[in-house]
Amino acid sequence: MNPAIDISNVTLKTKRMILRPWCESDLDDFYEYASVDGVGQMAGWQPHENKQKSQDILTLFINGKKTFAMEYNGKAIGSIGVEEYKETEAEQFADQKCRELGFVLSKDYWGMGLMPEAVNEVLRYLFEDVKLDAVFCGYFVRNKQSARVQEKCGFKFLKCYLYQTQVNTLELTNYNVLKYSEWKRNHDE
Repeated sequence: MNPAIDISNVTLKTKRMILRPWCESDLDDFYEYASVDGVGQMAGWQPHENKQKSQDILTLFINGKKTFAMEYNGKAIGSIGVEEYKETEAEQFADQKCRELGFVLSKDYWGMGLMPEAVNEVLRYLFEDVKLDAVFCGYFVRNKQSARVQEKCGFKFLKCYLYQTQVNTLELTNYNVLKYSEWKRNHDE
């Protein structure tokens, strides 16, 4: 089951970042990375063609109350959404509290280890504070960076399926899961 999530009053900190709700003043930072070719396509969306597109999505982030802005040195450089997981792709978890993570990072910050750092803190929040039983995360098979982030964070392969993107393409997708019990075991060692 997908329990309700509201991060509108949640701020998390890592060694190098603040994870917080999005705000209107993030528009320029958001557009700066969301308009770059090669960023959105890795998550199934096209680069933002204008600031109005970024404003529309920013409004969804703010009103949805489930997407963290990744702030690094005072700048929003990415996002982590706590989405509803695809119950039809993981029916064996129907009686458990689960959500799914989706994330994107500005190309300027790839390869710095920021995304695993942020994802690990969001996982801690979801398991310790929200009390989820499992968290899902998927990646297009061609997206090696996302695969590596999920591997570093302890996700395990669940299944492969075809995902229809927002731009109506089909992407072969690996769907992974991290159960609370496995996360806890890894963090107690």
